Amino acid sequence: MGDDKRKGTLGAIPLLKTKAGPRDKELWPQRLSEELQALIAYTEHNKTSDNDWFRLESNEEGTRWFGKCWFILDLLKYEFEIEFDIPVTYPTTAPEIAIPELDGKTAKMYRGGKICLSDHFKPLWGRNVPKFGIAHAMALGLGPWLAVEVPDLIEKGIIHYKEKTST
Repeated sequence: MGDDKRKGTLGAIPLLKTKAGPRDKELWPQRLSEELQALIAYTEHNKTSDNDWFRLESNEEGTRWFGKCWFILDLLKYEFEIEFDIPVTYPTTAPEIAIPELDGKTAKMYRGGKICLSDHFKPLWGRNVPKFGIAHAMALGLGPWLAVEVPDLIEKGIIHYKEKTST
C-alpha cells in the first residue's frame, strides 16, 4: 500500500531536466522555473488527494526557502516553521531542510534543526540528479520524516499541541 501511494505521489511530481545551481547565472532561472512548476504540480496533487501539508515560498533569487509544514494526529494540527537554503553544489547536493523549533528534540536531527535524511533520502537523491528537486525533497524527505518523528515526539510528551490564538 505505502509503495503504491509513494509511486502515485512521485508520478504527480514532474522530473526536472536542467542541471544548474544558483551559481550558474545563465541556467539557474530555467532550473528555478522547473522547480516552481514541480512544486505547483505536487501541491495541486496534494490538495486533490486531501493531503495538503506544507506551504513554501522563496526569496527573489530562489536560493532561500521558508514556510510551514504541518502534521495532523488525532484531529489536531501540529504546525512547524521550515527553512532551507539551496546548496551551492545544487542539484548534486540535496537541500538540508530545517525545523528550528524541534532542534535538539530528536536524535534524527542535526544542529540547527536540520532533519536527518542521510540514510534513506540522500542516496535516492544522488541516483536521481538532476531529475529531483525541491518538491521531491518535500515528498520523499520531509514528509516521511514528519510521519515517523512527530507522532513519536508527541507520544513522548516532547511536543504538545498549541491552540491557535487570535492576534
